[in-house]
Amino acid sequence: MAILEARGISKSYTVGSRQITVLDRVSLAVAPGEFLVIQGESGSGKSTLLAILSGLDRPDQGRVLCEGRDITDLREDELAPLRNLCFGFVFQSFHLVPSLSALENVMFPAELRGDRRARDKAEALLERVGLAGRAASLPHQLSGGEKQRCAICRALVNGPRIIFADEPTGNLDSVNGRAVLELLLELHREHRTTLVLVTHSPEIARTADRVVTLRDGRIVPGSDHV
Repeated sequence: MAILEARGISKSYTVGSRQITVLDRVSLAVAPGEFLVIQGESGSGKSTLLAILSGLDRPDQGRVLCEGRDITDLREDELAPLRNLCFGFVFQSFHLVPSLSALENVMFPAELRGDRRARDKAEALLERVGLAGRAASLPHQLSGGEKQRCAICRALVNGPRIIFADEPTGNLDSVNGRAVLELLLELHREHRTTLVLVTHSPEIARTADRVVTLRDGRIVPGSDHV
């Protein structure tokens, strides 16, 4: 069974008097433990698709299933614990809480679920990614690469089954971007998580188990390949 599935997903937005179709009947399935890249140019709909797959947005039409469960119409109070326990998120802009230390940022999702081992898990993850000495630092005291490593730890602290990453190297220089990507892939293999990553980078796409290309809100025929 697919761990994640989109069935006929469509999404449009109204801008003034115009209706813009962002996704047009997109269907795909993701296998457990797979590293899937969704690639495409800016405006192709890839970030919108990721948001819908992860429950951060809703489609106008179509269904999203997670481990066979239809999550499309779940209320926010039903989606929030699902996202916290089953999903991890890594964003281009890091999305760290400015007033919390690196350690506190990583602990935060685990504390939300009442995990008494939140600190131990967060400290172990920070040590794993070479940030043990930066645990007390606030986000503004961290470099871009350090912020993204911290964000990856936060995404993993609850042991999620699926990691969603939206252009995770987009705000980093090439050296830091390559290091963060290698780290993300190492942790994906170690924790045996499913990784769904959005990028426009052909270099990143070449590292994936499978690649899907979007163009104008549709999957390009023949682009879904290993």
